Amino acid sequence: MSKLNQDQISSNLLKLCGWSYENGAISKQFQFKDFIEALSFVNAIGLESEKMDHHPDILMFAWNKVKITISTHDAGGVTEKDFSLAQKIEERLK
Repeated sequence: MSKLNQDQISSNLLKLCGWSYENGAISKQFQFKDFIEALSFVNAIGLESEKMDHHPDILMFAWNKVKITISTHDAGGVTEKDFSLAQKIEERLK
């Protein structure tokens, strides 16, 4: 999978609410009502990531906040695969 250029990344980010590009990856911070809801989200993302064989960096901090950071390490940056996973994460919240 080939790395996207800045214009392609910017265009794809317009389709996702709250996601940003930083340090060669796309990321978003999520906030939940409590620890259990945040942990359930992390577990659901883990299962979806495993199905896709594409694993994001997941940081759970405080008691109700989660930051997801996605890049394709083999490509050295952001690819369409990253945006596919981000879209699946967004769908999980609906």
